[in-house]
Amino acid sequence: MGYRVAVVGATGNVGREVLNILAERKFPADEVFALASSKSIGKELSYGDKVLKAKDLQHFDFSGVDFAIMSAGGSISKEWAPRIAAAGAIVIDNSSYWRYHSDVPLVVPEVNGHVLERWLNDPKRTNIIANPNCSTAQLVVALKPLHDAATITRAVVSTYQSVSGAGKEGVDELWNQTKGIFVNDSPTPGKFPKQIAFNVIPHIDVFMEDGYTKEEWKVLAETKKILDPKIKVTCTAVRVPVFVGHSEAVNLEFANPISADEARDILREAPGISVLDKREAGGYATPVECVGEYDTYVSRIREDVTVENGLVLWVVSDNLRKGAALNTVQIAETLIEKGLESRKAA
Repeated sequence: MGYRVAVVGATGNVGREVLNILAERKFPADEVFALASSKSIGKELSYGDKVLKAKDLQHFDFSGVDFAIMSAGGSISKEWAPRIAAAGAIVIDNSSYWRYHSDVPLVVPEVNGHVLERWLNDPKRTNIIANPNCSTAQLVVALKPLHDAATITRAVVSTYQSVSGAGKEGVDELWNQTKGIFVNDSPTPGKFPKQIAFNVIPHIDVFMEDGYTKEEWKVLAETKKILDPKIKVTCTAVRVPVFVGHSEAVNLEFANPISADEARDILREAPGISVLDKREAGGYATPVECVGEYDTYVSRIREDVTVENGLVLWVVSDNLRKGAALNTVQIAETLIEKGLESRKAA
């Protein structure tokens, strides 16, 4: 028996990517429904070689649906995830709203997929699973095998995040400002607080009282929840004029000795990682190469001579894929591997 999947927020950047990945990975779905707000009813969306028409979330019947993959923002998730979950569907939510609830697992399958087995067998489960922030997802994929090998005690992360992380408006703003500058139009900030074309902005999300932004706080809080609460994490999040693909410069301190060569060998064997690390011009990953790819790329692996047991990494991934859509689909795949049957079969 195949599964019934509803994609909530299907007309957005991530929702469209979810549909692409479900088709690419041949997810065992008998039916896939594209759901959106009333203003998008009837909009056509690609799902493999099929065309789906967007249905109205407000009037959709979730009884009999196995998975609801949500990419519609925190306010929609706050309102709808409990209602959908109460109807019996498993909600995999891509917003930040549910990530920090103690009874909601925050999952990256390569890192902590094992928690889903216990969750499945919990009769009191909420039926909601959270997907992490795009920057966190690629970070913990790279950190997990190294943490297992030598125990990370501290991580200093600088992110270089593409405009697609801010949605279609972010992409449009970079495109329009870039075109405008070439014809001497003054770029007008809208989605971003300053000009993004030919610029970098050390500010993503709102500022908090301690001077960090919410985006930076997400990286440290989520890394602790997914990987290990004992790891000390600090982050500076920067928006860069790249359309798709987030990059991270990561400095790590370990409890135990680990060399760059050992780290390279460990990462080459780890799931979801491609190592591209030649010490020559072009021997490293950039966002351009990672677009459309499933893997997280790790480059520039070297020892940090300023601390004992330190390493430096460069980590790059397609934020719309591993950072969002791919991870949600992988969570659903992991649940099936753990024994979840379709509601029709049950």
